[in-house]
This record gives sequence, structure tokens and C-alpha cells, in this order.
Amino acid sequence: MRFIRPLLVMIGLAVAASSVQAQEKPFTDAKKAEIGEIVKSYLMSHPELIQEALNELDKKQRDAEAQAQKSAVTALNPELTNAENGVVLGNPSGDVTLVEFFDYNCGYCKKSMADIMGLMKADPKLRVILRDFPVLGPDSVEASKVALAVRSQLTGAKYMDFHQKLLESRGRIGKDRAIEVATSLGADRAKIEKDLESAEIKKLLGGTMRAADQLRIGGTPAFVVADGVIVGAVGQDALADTIKAARTCGKAVC
Repeated sequence: MRFIRPLLVMIGLAVAASSVQAQEKPFTDAKKAEIGEIVKSYLMSHPELIQEALNELDKKQRDAEAQAQKSAVTALNPELTNAENGVVLGNPSGDVTLVEFFDYNCGYCKKSMADIMGLMKADPKLRVILRDFPVLGPDSVEASKVALAVRSQLTGAKYMDFHQKLLESRGRIGKDRAIEVATSLGADRAKIEKDLESAEIKKLLGGTMRAADQLRIGGTPAFVVADGVIVGAVGQDALADTIKAARTCGKAVC
């Protein structure tokens, strides 16, 4: 702010010099041009001011974005933590809930799977909710529909096996691969096919898309813990720190 304050002083002096005239009538075009030249001259002498102003604007925008995101998390909390809107892993009665927005064709989601597995193993009080957020193409949408369709057939450890095997698959993952994995674990193909286009699945996917939009989540993976949104494969330790903060003070960062 060291350059902004002098500029404001310069503008203030320029305005003050014409204050008497301004009280009687509006600035003339000539007077406006004179003030403009003063500002221009100062900017030309101190071009670094422009970058400083842009940095300050960027900071304000980021702060506003973070606050809006926190407000959205608070407003959406009942919907985000509702077991019916996703798949619950870990401890269903856990004291902290971690919500993951993921896409089966997201390479970073594949990497984050090991982090989630590690967190659940190390933290028996952690509750995890998976939210299918297929943003990487039609095949991602197909895979997510299959995943949601098999929720009633593959539960607990079997669903975790399905989820893990699907993320570990090579190449693009779509309907065929998802059904192949599901049936290998005992799911009924005919029932999957029947449930794929159900109103319930459309409702679930639509709800996740709307929630992600309100949370300003545009990519995967993304995690919601307490009042915070974490975007990207940040690693197990960073997620564990956020979970610890949630237990300590009810916030993502204490």
C-alpha cells in the first residue's frame, strides 16, 4: 500500500485545490482533465503502483471467494452430510465427516483414493461420503450412474472394492467397465440396467452438480470438511490436519 497512499494524497490535493469551485458548480471538463493529468503523471512515475493495485484486487477477490464458499458450506451442510445423497464409508457414526467430490476418470482422484483409504484406516472415527461428480465426459457420467445404481446391491466392504477397482482400472472408464466390475462382485446386471435411468439417480447427480456449483467446485478431487473446501490431491497429511482442526474447533483451520 506504500504507493497507493501517496496517490490518494495527490488526488486529494488536486481535488482540494478546486474544492471552493466544486461547491459552487461541478468540475469543468478542463478541471477534470487537469486532475486526470495529475493522476496519469503519478502513475507514469510509479508504474509499480498498477501491479500493487492488481495484487490488492486479487487478494480482495480471493477473500470474498473464500467467504462465499464458507457461507455455501454452512448452508449446504445438511445436504452434504446426508447419507442418502452419497455413499458412506468409514464410520457411519463418525464425529467428523469428509465429503469427496470425484470423477472415475480423474487421475488425481485415483491418486487420492490411497489417501482416503489411509485416513479411514488410521482414523476409526472418520465418516466419509463419496459424491459422484462426473465432469470429464459422457463416459464419466455413465460410470457414475452405474456406481449409484449398485449402491443397493453392493454395500460396505463390497462397495469399497467396487470403488477401488474402478479407480484402479486402466484407460477410460465408462458404463461397460463399471458394470463388469460390479457384476464380478455379485451385482445383478439386469437390475443395474433397469436402475440406470431412474429418477432417483438423476436426482442424485443433479443435486451433486448444484452443490458443486454453489461451492464453486469446478474440478476433482475436491473435499469438504467442516467449513472448508479443499481442491486437488493435497495428500493424506493435509487432509488429516484439516480433520484434526474440525475436531478441535469445528473449523477447517483453527
